[in-house]
Amino acid sequence: MEMGYSGQAIQSVLSGMQGFCKFLSANDTGATGGHQSGILISMSAKRMLFTEQELQNGGIPKRTVKIKWQNDFITESSFTYYESKNELRITRFGRGFPCLKPEQTGALFVFSRQSKDDYSGYFLETEEEIEEFLNAFGLSPTETNCLIDAGHVRPEFQEKLAVQEFIKSLTVEFPSAEEMLLAARNIQNRVYNRIDYVKTNPDIKIIDWTNMEYNLFRALEYSRYGNMITRGFTSVDEFVKTANMVLNRRKSRAGKSLENHLAAIFDGNEIKYSSQPTTEGSKRPDFIFPSKEAYHDKNFCIEKLISLAAKTTCKDRWRQVLNEADRLKEKPKYLCTLQQGISGAQMDEMQSENVILVVPRPYIRTYPADRQDRIWTLSKFVEYLKFIEGK
Repeated sequence: MEMGYSGQAIQSVLSGMQGFCKFLSANDTGATGGHQSGILISMSAKRMLFTEQELQNGGIPKRTVKIKWQNDFITESSFTYYESKNELRITRFGRGFPCLKPEQTGALFVFSRQSKDDYSGYFLETEEEIEEFLNAFGLSPTETNCLIDAGHVRPEFQEKLAVQEFIKSLTVEFPSAEEMLLAARNIQNRVYNRIDYVKTNPDIKIIDWTNMEYNLFRALEYSRYGNMITRGFTSVDEFVKTANMVLNRRKSRAGKSLENHLAAIFDGNEIKYSSQPTTEGSKRPDFIFPSKEAYHDKNFCIEKLISLAAKTTCKDRWRQVLNEADRLKEKPKYLCTLQQGISGAQMDEMQSENVILVVPRPYIRTYPADRQDRIWTLSKFVEYLKFIEGK
């Protein structure tokens, strides 16, 4: 997935030391026919171009710097301060400079400082690019011609850039499902800064992680298959082969998603568990607390053993959890799901089999109102585990 100029400009401001933007005037582009030299920069950005000492040296202060334009080519250009006019300008673009033509009047110029003498410049010309850039930093068109507060970039744009950065960093076509799930959690935690929710609100955290995982996987699919799908297929066999490949990857991701995110929740709460342990024969519950060793220790108190199944949807598969651990046949069987809504009849059947649903709090309202009190939130289940494990 390639970033357009607006995405690259946003990234340059976020990764840089300072950023500035303005709409190019007719004087900047030469549309007036005047002899003005270079792009006029607001005095509010003077510390981005000069140090205080450089401005006080007398004469007409100048600096030569390297500017990378459109992430493509570099010029050795100058900053000039005209004290008599109280003006700052970027000058010396070199012969054949492809920007700053009269027809570019009204384009958004984005300028950022990457190091002491290295800068980046972008010209955003389409309405879509301009709107995307301004929206990213919460700017209105009247709030330009000034330094940009990079700390106010909207989270959804940080997410988009983080996803693009992850995809760009890949050295394989598709990483493993586990790598994708970990990347989704890392991006969500970094962008939205709610890592404490692992402990304080795991119901929301697991939904946030799942949504981010879906967004990341969809973006990677588009990056890998978007052009192929747009171009079309040469035969039905090619289409079926591609469709099966996509579906198999989706199934692999979905099959490991909930269990993987739950493990991260338990890790974040320092809860002891074994994942996919063998109990008897080929029986393998998703989780045993506190460990498979405790389960197989006949002297370990059965009241402190807990099993949990993880099924993204469980409308038809919930019965699979009934016989996953012989020692716990008489105990409640906990089943965590992201299923939104199950019929009252099925819930009654679950209750008769001593199955307790564990559901993220926001999803509980999709269940029959007169049976919602049977459902445990993920927060309640985590606190129960802490109590049992003496934390």
